[in-house]
Order: sequence, then structure tokens, then C-alpha cells
Amino acid sequence: MNQEALQQGVQLSFYCHTRARHDGVLMYEWLLERAKKSGIGGGSAFRAMCGFGRHGVLREEQFFELADDLAVKVEFLLSEAQAQMLLEAVRASGVDVVYAIAPASFASLGKP
Repeated sequence: MNQEALQQGVQLSFYCHTRARHDGVLMYEWLLERAKKSGIGGGSAFRAMCGFGRHGVLREEQFFELADDLAVKVEFLLSEAQAQMLLEAVRASGVDVVYAIAPASFASLGKP
């Protein structure tokens, strides 16, 4: 891999439930739309297969009644400044969500 192409930034991840909403919009869609409006170049949402949260309730896809409320991870690779801007926008909106932020090196492969 070409070391000059690596960018230094952060991986910003938000965690919410599949059915969680903010302003009538699914939380993961709201987060992606908010990032897009902020000029962030991309983000993705991933649904969990199984897990439990701070309340200790185990949720799995095999149990139909609990599968609708599995966790969703919304993830972005961005600069530290972009991450702080997005976090401030989410805080200002009063969103109830868990997040994690970690240093990351990233680059694109293929055509520019």
C-alpha cells in the first residue's frame, strides 16, 4: 500500500437500536443524513446479529419479537475536526445515543 495515500483521522461510531427514532426518523438514517448535510464524504450503518446493551437484555435474530430492536452501528472515517463538528451537531439535537471514537489511518484503493 502507498504510505503517502494514508490519511490520519478517527473512526467515529454511534450505536442505537434498530427502531430508535429522532424527530420521527430512524436514528441511523438521521445520523447518516446529518453527516451528509455536514459535508462528510460517507458513512455506513451495520445491523447486529446478536447482542446486549446496558440493560442486559440479550437480543438475537432468531427470536422474532426481539430481532426488531437489535443494535445498529453507524460508522464514519473522518478527520478529527469533522468528527468534533458531527458530535457537536448530534449533542445540540438532543439525540440519545452511545458513541465511540478511535484514531484511524485510512486510504482509498483503486481509481481516484
